[in-house]
Amino acid sequence: MRLGENLAQARKKNGLSQEEVAEKLGVSRQTVSKWETGVSQS
Repeated sequence: MRLGENLAQARKKNGLSQEEVAEKLGVSRQTVSKWETGVSQS
């Protein structure tokens, strides 16, 4: 399973939005979305 899939599953399991995850990690919501969809590999 890829990182993006793991991130999305963990986020949903914990009832967090992409915005909330982004805030906790200090990145933008768009970055979290790209990670989850595999658009950005960095």
